[in-house]
Amino acid sequence: MTPAVFLDRDGVLNAIVRRGETISSPRTPEELVLEPEAESSLRALKRRGLPLFVVTNQPDVRRGLMTPAALDEIHRRLRSALPVDDIAACLHDNADACACRKPKPGLLLDLAQRHGIDLARSWMVGDQDRDIACGRAAGCRTILLRRTYNSGLAAEADLVVESLSEAAAAILAADPDPAQRLGPEHVE
Repeated sequence: MTPAVFLDRDGVLNAIVRRGETISSPRTPEELVLEPEAESSLRALKRRGLPLFVVTNQPDVRRGLMTPAALDEIHRRLRSALPVDDIAACLHDNADACACRKPKPGLLLDLAQRHGIDLARSWMVGDQDRDIACGRAAGCRTILLRRTYNSGLAAEADLVVESLSEAAAAILAADPDPAQRLGPEHVE
């Protein structure tokens, strides 16, 4: 089993959308704006051989504020721009009481089972307390990205950093290269 990096989508890989006083997810492909360091940060993690998974709550589909086709196109654009292995989205609303809506760990547990991931050696990177709670519930180490709207500071993440590039650097520093983990006698 291998470690992986689970990443929240909105506020981590792409910019949030402000609708008046409210922060929101992009609802159309045209609203999708990647964070400037998303590609380089994910490529650094990918070069280390870490599987990368996007885990995102998207209740706007259920609420009728976004079409399923728009969500599919947003995820198609993410896949074409970023080296992610899979994207898992919970389309439920709070009242649905599903097992996949963060802070519950269902999305991570499902991806781990399907892809042979060792959750105890994995990371969850997010910008909200529900992301950190989800990662903890799944048994992952957690990194919170500090944001002005952030509610996650009380969630007790393992690390709190300013940017995705800092999160990637921390993950790479904490988990040595596979060749280094094996020791020189195992390197060909």
